[in-house]
Amino acid sequence: MSLVGHKPPPIFRRGPAPLMRLLMFVCVCLALLVSDLRFRYLEMFRHALSVVTYPLQMAAATPADFVRNASVYFATLVEVQLDNAELRRQQLGSGERLLRFELLEQENAQLRGLLEMSRRVHARSIAADILYNAPDPFARKVILDRGAQQGIEPGLAVVDASGVIGQVTRVYPVQSEVTLLTDRNQAIPVQVERNGLRGVLFGAGHGRLELRFVIGTADIQPGDRLVTSGLDGVFVPGLPVAEVRTVDREADAFAAIVCVPLAGVERSTQVLVLGRVEAPLPMPQPEPVPEPKAKRR
Repeated sequence: MSLVGHKPPPIFRRGPAPLMRLLMFVCVCLALLVSDLRFRYLEMFRHALSVVTYPLQMAAATPADFVRNASVYFATLVEVQLDNAELRRQQLGSGERLLRFELLEQENAQLRGLLEMSRRVHARSIAADILYNAPDPFARKVILDRGAQQGIEPGLAVVDASGVIGQVTRVYPVQSEVTLLTDRNQAIPVQVERNGLRGVLFGAGHGRLELRFVIGTADIQPGDRLVTSGLDGVFVPGLPVAEVRTVDREADAFAAIVCVPLAGVERSTQVLVLGRVEAPLPMPQPEPVPEPKAKRR
């Protein structure tokens, strides 16, 4: 029941119709667009709004950037690990090839030296490789990969590119035993290259040699080279053997002369076994004489 002169408040507040609101907002928007396009008065507002909303944009984009960067990081990490593993394998392969190349260079140098030695001595020679040291710990002996089937005989001289290393003392069908110069039971006749003084060189072990039975007043001094004299009929004359290291003239009636081998007695792996008969020198072949051409009639 209403009082006189008083209207009850409406339950729902009524306003303009929705169509009128739409038209009004469309007109306002068009007016703003035209005015902004014409006068550019909202440019500063847009710049300020972009500055204010930039932290919000960065915060909203952070999770997506984190996921994307994490995926790229882990993918790159796996790729780098695979590349490192491949590079390590390549490095190991290159190191192995480099070691093989260095070994081949050393072998080629030794083979070239042996070839030059065989040309110098002009004797029948057989190339051989040292397989291993003899199992006797009190002797300095090595085993070659050539034997009686290849023409090896007991007593033949064994040399490398620098000089004599020993003598064949035992022969098997496919192998042979060589006693090195440094063995205590090995002796070789030598002479001083400087003045021709002759003597006998004995092995003293531990890589040393001794020139024995030389009187103290003999003309020999440190630095003299000793070569084979050829008096035994086994070693070709003139092969380098050793170099005098020390001369002690006051030890006894004979001088104590210590020498070191010139050849790689304890180091060589390729050697030449020299025969007793000198290789014949190649005879020059006469040049063919051209036949005279028949004259035409």
